[in-house]
Amino acid sequence: MAREIRNMISSRVKGFYFISFIIFLGLIGRLYYIQVYDNEELKFQSLKQRSTEISLISKRGTIYDRNGIPITNRESTKTLVAPREEIKSNKEIYEKVRKNTLLSLMEIEEILNSKNKLIQIPLKREIDISNNHNMFIVDITDRYSKDNILSHVIGYVNKAENRGESGIEKVYDEFLNKNNKESLFVEYDKFRSLILGGSHYADNAISSEEPSAVRLTIDYNIQKKLEEILESSSIKGSVIVADAKTSEILAMGSRPNFNPNYMEEYFSRDDMALYNKAIQVSYPPGSIFKIVVLLAALEEDPNFINREFYCNGREELGKLVINCNNLGGHGNISLKDGFAKSCNSVFIQIGKKIGAKKIMDMAKTLGFGEKVGIGLIEEVKGILPEGEELLGPVIGNISIGQGKIETTPLQITNMMATIANNGLQKDMTIIQGVTNKDGRIIKAYNTIDDLKIISSKSSKTVKTLLEEVVNTGTAKNIDSEYLGGVAGKTGSAEGTLNGKATIYGWFSGYFPTDNPEYIITVLVEEANSGSKSALPIFEKISKEIVDLNR
Repeated sequence: MAREIRNMISSRVKGFYFISFIIFLGLIGRLYYIQVYDNEELKFQSLKQRSTEISLISKRGTIYDRNGIPITNRESTKTLVAPREEIKSNKEIYEKVRKNTLLSLMEIEEILNSKNKLIQIPLKREIDISNNHNMFIVDITDRYSKDNILSHVIGYVNKAENRGESGIEKVYDEFLNKNNKESLFVEYDKFRSLILGGSHYADNAISSEEPSAVRLTIDYNIQKKLEEILESSSIKGSVIVADAKTSEILAMGSRPNFNPNYMEEYFSRDDMALYNKAIQVSYPPGSIFKIVVLLAALEEDPNFINREFYCNGREELGKLVINCNNLGGHGNISLKDGFAKSCNSVFIQIGKKIGAKKIMDMAKTLGFGEKVGIGLIEEVKGILPEGEELLGPVIGNISIGQGKIETTPLQITNMMATIANNGLQKDMTIIQGVTNKDGRIIKAYNTIDDLKIISSKSSKTVKTLLEEVVNTGTAKNIDSEYLGGVAGKTGSAEGTLNGKATIYGWFSGYFPTDNPEYIITVLVEEANSGSKSALPIFEKISKEIVDLNR
């Protein structure tokens, strides 16, 4: 009996020691975790209790391309955070800042004359402040990249209020403006003075609401190539690249460009740098509008394609005389050749035959005179003549895309997409939707169903004629074989720019011809002609796209 009692006591003692040992190991493990893994967080929490938070920047939700590549919040800038009076009174530091900042001298002076005790100055390169213990250099996320990619589509923000002012920034401001902020916690003493050499800690403070982002239909790689070509070409105008099968916008560029990081200088400029010329400015379409006239004729009579015409080099409509692009005239000419060579006489004769109203009805069917509606509020409707503006000799100008007709490059792209899809109009968009932090779309962009607006027969006839423009007509200089065949139309429109007469050069087309994948529209201001100014840009971008897909 005594032996059983001793055994029972011995077992309990062993159990007690074992449990104590486990608890001891747990305490040691927790202490090790705090010292090794949780040390930075504890330091930060301790610092927060004896420091002041300085807001560096209000972060906004990221804008992504179709493949999840970020277009905003891609880069960061070294930024000097320092007492304002220290910069003003220390000539050596002032000179370092002046020589190495991204700001102009005027902008530096504005900051130094502000009422802020601590100021922030973005740097081109890091400077030596090892002897200045009350200054810090931190990395601050840049909202926009330094190459100004997709600036007109993304738009810009009012930095003081973190509010979107244009483009996607404005349309989706309620979603993009809920997110994080970057802050700097700086150690102060009990008198609220900055401790020289004290601790500082940069932090991302996450809002209580789930971060939102916006995903576009843009392809970043195509967009980047487009920007490079526009920059090297030094043109004024715009370019649009669309997916021929879905009508989604893959790239969009406008020139002159602007830097959304530094907006102040652009508000007083008169070069329209802030205008997205792909959607926000309408232009006379010139000969590219002959597609509309051709479709109006074919929808009325499919056999119109077999008609013959005569061009003597000019058309007289009362007192209005319109020359053909071939002053000597083309003589007897078929509709097929007249379209390929962009003969004005042929299309004025067609216009007189079918009338201005039917041409305008077709233009409206194709979406001219109305916004395409891709999701950007800056888009304009363009202009179509109406009422008495359709009467008399003006049929001459209407038939060749001149007079009071104005279209946007986006509307031209929309028309070309309809033709490429055999008369089926697909809803054109540049936005996929709003996504959560996992990249899942939580608010999709609303699209409408496809709509058959042109007969397949008329569409196929026009497609054949568009190929002829490239094979034998005004766009024959393009290397179409490299692209699998190209179909398109040039245009050279007379207009005014800043009160001066000018030529607008157009080319819009698609490739490859057998199974269209891409549609590209190019508009060049102050051009020689569509074939000399816009067509080379189309060719360069098309070849880059082909190379990207290899």
